Amino acid sequence: MTDTSALLALVASTRATLERIAADYSPAVFASSLAAEDMVLTDLILKANLPIGIFSLETGRLHPETLAVLDQVKAAYGYDVKLYKPQPEAVDAYVAQHGLNAFYESVDMRRECCRIRKVEPLGRALAGNRAWVTGQRRSQSSTRAQLDIQEDDAAHGMAKFNPLADWSEADVWNYIRDNGVPYNALHDQGFPSIGCAPCTRAVEPGEDVRAGRWWWENPDSKECGLHMVDGKLIRIKSVAA
Repeated sequence: MTDTSALLALVASTRATLERIAADYSPAVFASSLAAEDMVLTDLILKANLPIGIFSLETGRLHPETLAVLDQVKAAYGYDVKLYKPQPEAVDAYVAQHGLNAFYESVDMRRECCRIRKVEPLGRALAGNRAWVTGQRRSQSSTRAQLDIQEDDAAHGMAKFNPLADWSEADVWNYIRDNGVPYNALHDQGFPSIGCAPCTRAVEPGEDVRAGRWWWENPDSKECGLHMVDGKLIRIKSVAA
């Protein structure tokens, strides 16, 4: 049974965090993967008309269903999510030297592919901003268990916010259903966490929500690098809200 009052309190707290970001950390941007969590934040930001830009990393290997979410956002909110793509020459060099799907061969090869397709474009997307917002939650995986709502991201020289850190999977879906928020069709096909098509599979009942991401790797390596520096998570300093 849904605890409506608890969810309303979470929503109010998250709205307050987003309003504080808009007021005190402008210019700020929201890095959306177009997954369920990110659609909750998209809904909260756009319905409140907050001056927080929304962008997504178009890696060139996304599912068609993920790309379709861009049209859903446009139709529902009249908003165009800004896309950042990898440098074509870097992609071509990787493929020429290692092969299109070399990321299956080792963690290093996978992280290099993620660096080219996600990390480098992220740097361009964050440039010139004072803060960035993510849809990360503590309950998503063991690598995110210590997640804080506000962090000092020294690697990018800005504040980093995870407004949904306290939210559960159920909270996310209750909000989506209660508010008619559009979402990726793959979520209805057993994909709780969605990345690039070759690196994401559906999960089995009872599996961790991120078990389908880089399923051939150990759980403690399952980060693409967006939240890491030199192989370590970028959680250098927590900041009290």
